[in-house]
Amino acid sequence: MYVLGIETSCDETAAAVVGPGPDGGTVVLSDVIHSQKVHAAYGGVVPELASRSHADKVVVTARAALDQAGITRPDGVAATAGPGLLGAVLVGLCFGKALASGWGLPFVGINHLEGHLLSPLLEPDAPAFPFLALVVSGGHTTLYRAHALGRYDVLGSTVDDAAGEAWDKVARMLGLGYPGGPVIDRLATEGRPGVFTLPRPVVRDRERQATLDWSFSGLKTAVRSVLQAHPEAPAADVALAFQEAAVDVLLDRVLRAADQTGIRSLAVSGGVAANSRLRARLGELHERGTLRVTLPPRSRCTDNGAMIAHVGRLRLLAGQRDGLDLGARAQWTPGA
Repeated sequence: MYVLGIETSCDETAAAVVGPGPDGGTVVLSDVIHSQKVHAAYGGVVPELASRSHADKVVVTARAALDQAGITRPDGVAATAGPGLLGAVLVGLCFGKALASGWGLPFVGINHLEGHLLSPLLEPDAPAFPFLALVVSGGHTTLYRAHALGRYDVLGSTVDDAAGEAWDKVARMLGLGYPGGPVIDRLATEGRPGVFTLPRPVVRDRERQATLDWSFSGLKTAVRSVLQAHPEAPAADVALAFQEAAVDVLLDRVLRAADQTGIRSLAVSGGVAANSRLRARLGELHERGTLRVTLPPRSRCTDNGAMIAHVGRLRLLAGQRDGLDLGARAQWTPGA
């Protein structure tokens, strides 16, 4: 089965085609992404501008994905139905339903987070169920235990800022612009280790026991305090201190979850999974045999159509079909 996937949940207009692989799995035949640059001037995504850009680009993006895959008409259509910016989600969802209706094809609406969560299954070293899945991006930071397609337990999540949001806010404090993740990643390579030490926040329950949740707002406030106390501090030193602290707390929860569950396979996805320091630390854990880590290539860490087409194909093959009355959802927990 060849499936066209459409993703418009935030500020990437993306489309991709996936099909059957030689080993019975799924292979990506095309993956086209149009990243919106208009938001940089505003320091964050402007929902109305995102929706208008999606409406302008979704047709040509989908056509490019089909052309690159050498497919005139797929066997099914999948589109993100949430979570995300409602106006943005509606653009791709309505377009996907219209295509399916016009072609007379089965349609399925996909949870954007499930797309990220299962995207490592497209890799040659794909984990087998059950596995731990860390989805870490600008809007979401959640650790799941994945039992099977559609069956996921939330083990921990952020209680305030998402990790990528913290990267963006720290970049703004440093005057580095938006998006902040890539520029802090580059700048941190020039920083001097040990110049500043930032806290590694822990979220505790009512019994004062450490949970698997994250809190990034305190780390962000600690960066602001450093900048107020040291206004002439080199941005590279601050960027390095922040990035080390953020990566430390991300991995702390993952390692404790592995100890608590006994699961040693980890899939990591989302925009922050492209961070070079996080990837390096995960690589070290993999090489030492502490965890068996699967990471998508950087091109599929951010929002993309391949992850939507992939989950769409899995669900269509499992017999799922959604009606054309399917609505968009701003909030949606995978598996719910």
